[in-house]
Amino acid sequence: MKGEVKMKSKMKWVGLFGLVLSAFSIFIHFLLARFTQMGVADYDSSVSPSYRRLWGPVKRLVSLYPDSNPRGYYADPVSQTNGFIFVRIQGGFHEIRNSIGDVVVVARLLNATLAMPEIQSTTSSKGISSQFKSFAYLYNEDQFVLSLAKDVTVVRTLPKDLKGARRKKEIPVFKVPYAASPFYYLRHVLPVLKKHSVVELVVSEGGCLQATLPPNFEEYQRLRCRVSFHALQFRQEVQELSAKILQRQEDFHCHLTSFKLRAPGRPFIAFDPGMTRESLAYHGCAELFQDVHTELIQHKRSWMIKRGIVKGKLPVNSAEARLNGSCPLMPQEIGILLRAYGYSRDAIIYVSGGEVFGGQRTLIPLHAMFENVVDRTSLSTPWEMIRLYGQEVNLVSNPGPPPFIEEVTKRAAWKNAGPRPRPLPPPPARPKSYNIEGWWGWVAESDNEPDSTVMELRTNAHKLLWEAIDYVICVEADVFIPGFDRDGKGHPNFASLVMGHRLYQSASSKTFRPDRKEAAKLVDEICDHMYQANHTWLKSVRRHLRKTLLDGIIEASNKSKSLSFLSHPVPECSCSLRDSFSEVSKNSSGPSTSQLWKSLGVAHRCPAWMDTGPVSQSKDKENDDDVDEDDSVSELFFRQSSENHEGDVELNNNKEENQFEDQEEEGGER
Repeated sequence: MKGEVKMKSKMKWVGLFGLVLSAFSIFIHFLLARFTQMGVADYDSSVSPSYRRLWGPVKRLVSLYPDSNPRGYYADPVSQTNGFIFVRIQGGFHEIRNSIGDVVVVARLLNATLAMPEIQSTTSSKGISSQFKSFAYLYNEDQFVLSLAKDVTVVRTLPKDLKGARRKKEIPVFKVPYAASPFYYLRHVLPVLKKHSVVELVVSEGGCLQATLPPNFEEYQRLRCRVSFHALQFRQEVQELSAKILQRQEDFHCHLTSFKLRAPGRPFIAFDPGMTRESLAYHGCAELFQDVHTELIQHKRSWMIKRGIVKGKLPVNSAEARLNGSCPLMPQEIGILLRAYGYSRDAIIYVSGGEVFGGQRTLIPLHAMFENVVDRTSLSTPWEMIRLYGQEVNLVSNPGPPPFIEEVTKRAAWKNAGPRPRPLPPPPARPKSYNIEGWWGWVAESDNEPDSTVMELRTNAHKLLWEAIDYVICVEADVFIPGFDRDGKGHPNFASLVMGHRLYQSASSKTFRPDRKEAAKLVDEICDHMYQANHTWLKSVRRHLRKTLLDGIIEASNKSKSLSFLSHPVPECSCSLRDSFSEVSKNSSGPSTSQLWKSLGVAHRCPAWMDTGPVSQSKDKENDDDVDEDDSVSELFFRQSSENHEGDVELNNNKEENQFEDQEEEGGER
């Protein structure tokens, strides 16, 4: 009996000890997790100057926060409106995104009820999933309606009587011009809206409202930000797949190396080439390829000239246009700049855009310089993309066997065909069947662009989903660099919207905006001796890219903002935290600092709830030049040559070589 009691007491002590040990292990686990997430990151960013220079935030912009809430009296939409506005939007991804923000502002301006916009790229496509209709094919309708409840009344469809009138083409239609002024709508559209209670707007140029509005319309600019950065959320399937790609593990080199795109401690660079046939034709960059793609670009440029889209001549000196900064930077040039800046060979490069004009061969030099070049297709499976598209109708019909014709019928037809010799009948019309990387036979057949096939119309709808995934990943990237920032009409393109979103959401994240004219000059200096570059050239590249982190914002405020507000939504949609602008100006050197804050013009102080508390004074007062001007690391693109003591360096593919010590830093230390 006593033995049983002793045994039970021992079991109790063992159980109690186990509970204490489990609680202690959980406590240690939380401490380690907190240290790993906070302490290690702070340690890396504070101790390693090379990490801060390559991946760290731009310290002069850390006090810039997003704030698109109304700042004065802002009335809720009234229940009794002037009528309904129905909008048909034509164009690609960036044009649709620009236009939706504009039409919401127009609806607020005219006190109208906005019917859910119709995206033509989806409605004109045959065979796409009926599960998603028009706007819902790309964006979340519920989020759109709820987010704008205090701005505009949004309905999913027109009332039945107005819908029937629209089918009969009995409602007034306005083909609104590009970048129309608010007074255009007040003078021309509003009277018709009040008379007919409904109007239809056709937006085809990527924007139906001018980018820069008068000062008394500043609240409408903030409404644009609320629409584009908060209300326009992609549908759930797109968001889920984008999150998976960011966290996905990818195996390379026969499964010898594995990494996650968003792995802890492994930041990545997003690169948007911006090389489309339309943009290359518009800016006269045909001779950059010297192959069949040159003919395709010239054919497109000729088509644009006939329709008045391009005002220049057909032949253009592409080499001169490239040196003037009118042509995009090729992937090879972007790779040279990134390697010279210090990014190592194993850095992760995400290439956005599923269709790079010129084919995958244009990316071969980039793959040679970086071993981890990935894109949407390499980080997702075909099954996941099929689920994203939804259940679609099969448009490819299998041709049946040819009809059976008896041999007797053939002989009779031959005998009764008439005198010989007979001319051969004309060949049947060749069906349009070509590949983006193959020979486009129709170039020599007609001066007009061929009509899109059914499969191409469906692909245009799929491209919206592809670019939506790329958009999410580019916005979330640690570093972003564009190859081009203009589309086939001279307007800001996909990359411009990404840079504007990053400036709004996380202004201090590294976003390079290289000056293409200066970059082309730097690349030409090294093209003849790529494997031996001197210290002066290396410092020039680094100095140029560091400069574009801030000067690129000034240039965007002067050039891009006048064409697209979303490419530079500052200062209307931003605020400054505390008095950090004045502190940065005092602690920073260089003539560009005052120009930067003057161009930003952010005078609005952030709300008190955004103040997360005092920041370490040592970090606040640290000179930005200590980080941004650090040239001590070349990240193994160049190594000092043992045979040349005059400063020449050569290409190094070995990851374990010694780091390159820059003479500029050595001079500063002395």
